[in-house]
Amino acid sequence: MARILIAEDDLNTLQGLQTILEREEHEVLTAENGETALELIVARGDVELLLTDLKMPGLSGLELSRKVISTFPEVQVIVMTAFGTVDTAVEAMKGGVYDYLTKPVDIEELLVVIDRALRERALLLENLELRGIVTERYTFENIVAVSDAMQTIFKTIRKVAPSQATVLIAGESGTGKELIARAVHYNSRRSRAPMVEVNCASIPPTLIESELFGHEKGAFTGAYRTQKGKFETAEGGTIFLDEISLLTPDLQGKLLRVLQERSFQRVGGNRTIEVDVRVVAATNQDLKKMVNRGEFREDLYYRLNVVSIDIPPLRQRREDIPALVNHFIESFARDRPDPPTSITQGALDALLEYEWPGNVRELENTLENAMVVAEGQTITERDLNIVEAETAADEEIAPGTELTLKEHLERTEKRILQRTLEKTDGNRTRAAELLGLSTRALRYKIKQYGL
Repeated sequence: MARILIAEDDLNTLQGLQTILEREEHEVLTAENGETALELIVARGDVELLLTDLKMPGLSGLELSRKVISTFPEVQVIVMTAFGTVDTAVEAMKGGVYDYLTKPVDIEELLVVIDRALRERALLLENLELRGIVTERYTFENIVAVSDAMQTIFKTIRKVAPSQATVLIAGESGTGKELIARAVHYNSRRSRAPMVEVNCASIPPTLIESELFGHEKGAFTGAYRTQKGKFETAEGGTIFLDEISLLTPDLQGKLLRVLQERSFQRVGGNRTIEVDVRVVAATNQDLKKMVNRGEFREDLYYRLNVVSIDIPPLRQRREDIPALVNHFIESFARDRPDPPTSITQGALDALLEYEWPGNVRELENTLENAMVVAEGQTITERDLNIVEAETAADEEIAPGTELTLKEHLERTEKRILQRTLEKTDGNRTRAAELLGLSTRALRYKIKQYGL
């Protein structure tokens, strides 16, 4: 049953439609002109569907539908029109009217159209509710961070989100680059449009161009139909390109052209497709150094780096750890019967002292594991599955040798990788999970350190 308002100046038609819809168990309101109909919608605030004649004295059905759609977008509008005014009805549909029916109205067609409009309204409201939940999830109040460094990042997001500027997010794996990218999108004017995420590390180089820009039927073996790419899917919204440093030089050039010209061609096609998309990119590599080594295009780097956000690793913002620990314990407790609800000071101290090479993702993994193995209501130090880093004294360094901070961190990271691989008997998938890395990122680091 739905709440339907009929606006019709012909009394016989009005009463006939009312009888039919009430027989279908709908709650029916009636108005003999557009002004009364608008007053009823405003006063009630709960009308679900408006069925209106297009031609009425005073406020016409076309004017009524425009006012309702602009002020009450959740109300579905169906117009009734004589054959001579079909063009006007089509114009009304362009303005957001759901459908139109020609007079005399076919009752079966009317009931079908109303049923379809109400089902679509339910889907629309569900999507709006979900979007509201997602938007709420990525407000700054719901991102767990108390450190000055993260508060500074939030200030930057507040400034840049309403703009159209391209954003480059840098940070180690597991620092939360995806979370920051979503905060940029859901606090922008594009928040009602899609945010499409592309992990460049998870797509084979031979397929990523088709994934980004789509392809035409027959463009390559297996292209049995035309396929839209991620850029088209993100129309009006944001595309998030994670691990962008892994793009091949050829694709870097094609992405540059999209950023410059706001258009592209599908693989195997020759039609230029214009697109309105904001690009947010992320990397765990130093793109400037890659530019200097000739591994990344300088012109693309500056196109991407209009606004830069550098997320510090967790070891440089340890004051966030207690808040994150409480957040993860509360989050994981919701899905478990009789879960642990607290942590001992000794366990918390161990978490504060650890270097967290996998950053927040590794901390999350560690707490989830501890919630499973803990006995009783409190997580203790023995429940923590963390790999202790050896001290720098464990490694031979020539007397008088001075190491930079970067070199110290690299030595520490190498030792942690070695210990983790030993602990997992060389199982790279398990080691990657413990460290909060993707298996591809772990392979890269193993090669980097010659392990």
